[in-house]
Amino acid sequence: MRILQVRLGPVRPLVDAKGLPWRSAIAKVESLDPVRVGPEGIEGDQVADRRHHGGPQQALLAYAAAHYGRWREEGVELPLGSFGENLVVEGASDQDVCVGDLWLAGALRLQVSQPRQPCGTLARHLDSSSVVERIWDTGRGGWYLRVLAPGLLSPGALELQDRPHPGWTVARVLRAFDEAARNPDEARAAAELAHLSPEWRSKLAAKAG
Repeated sequence: MRILQVRLGPVRPLVDAKGLPWRSAIAKVESLDPVRVGPEGIEGDQVADRRHHGGPQQALLAYAAAHYGRWREEGVELPLGSFGENLVVEGASDQDVCVGDLWLAGALRLQVSQPRQPCGTLARHLDSSSVVERIWDTGRGGWYLRVLAPGLLSPGALELQDRPHPGWTVARVLRAFDEAARNPDEARAAAELAHLSPEWRSKLAAKAG
């Protein structure tokens, strides 16, 4: 696995496809210099909606570089960084990254905490509700990481050090959430994952009933 790009950005004024103004930090830019990463994420990176985003369980958002090729095959041409990710990752995807995976990037220790749930902010940014709907179908939403040990981060190798929940990929957990009404046992099992974020464990348990 490799980090191809590290991206960050401030909350800034934007204009959506309807010409309406809004504010978001989803339009991140690539950093050409090493960045410092702490428990809340990259120094200088910002979050507009603190109610739904940010915090230690969502310190960094990663997205698979390979997914961009799949979107292109489906007629959706998007440049790297279009999903508001902090890390563009090569050699890993939602279909093989598991909740609780422990990654090393130099002195930095990162752990996969939860899937990224597609939302209205992403739809507005991409001007496409169909892409968001397609994420639910394909599991290509990305995943969040918590920071276990801070450090400097730049593009380079990622080492998988531990996998406490093999088989529980972020795509599987996202599907368990989406299909909880039809398959409550799967949602309950996902809610028991010790390294899944507390918010997602609660949401899955509630949806499973």
